[in-house]
Amino acid sequence: MASTLLLALIFVIDLIAFGLAVAAEQRRTTATVGNNGKETYCVYDEDIATGLGVGSFLFLLLSQIVIMAASRCLCCGKAMRPSGSRACAIVLFITCWVFFFIAEACLLAGSVRNAYHTKYKNLLNNPPSCATLRKGVFGAGAAFVFLTAIVSELYYVSYAKANEVQADYGKDTGVRMGNL
Repeated sequence: MASTLLLALIFVIDLIAFGLAVAAEQRRTTATVGNNGKETYCVYDEDIATGLGVGSFLFLLLSQIVIMAASRCLCCGKAMRPSGSRACAIVLFITCWVFFFIAEACLLAGSVRNAYHTKYKNLLNNPPSCATLRKGVFGAGAAFVFLTAIVSELYYVSYAKANEVQADYGKDTGVRMGNL
């Protein structure tokens, strides 16, 4: 049976990563145009979303490392016995990595883009274009953090179940050749 303590630990880590990603989406940097009389410039509010996005990135990375270390990344360690659980574990393993890479890309790209502040000043009467992060980048990251959490837990349970299956070769291991 899968380790309940490990599943609970992964759930808590993924929950923290999800919460940080949602908070980053809510606290994205916004910009206003400032004017000091002869030039206009961009004024950005506090940049907390970048830290929240990086925190979510790191917690999701920690979760993935723990799950892969516990399951020996599916490729190391003893071979699993052929069963439906093994097939399910392989499919979930691949799905888990795909969702993980998408979530990490959204969180990292969102954090980098959110940290970028335009230093552009405009001496003409045209207002400057203040670069800000598009709405939904951290939200997409949060959605894929959630999907990664579900799939990684299911992967670990399938992996543990595939390792529990015992082949019954107890009595007869060959083909009998009897008298005809």
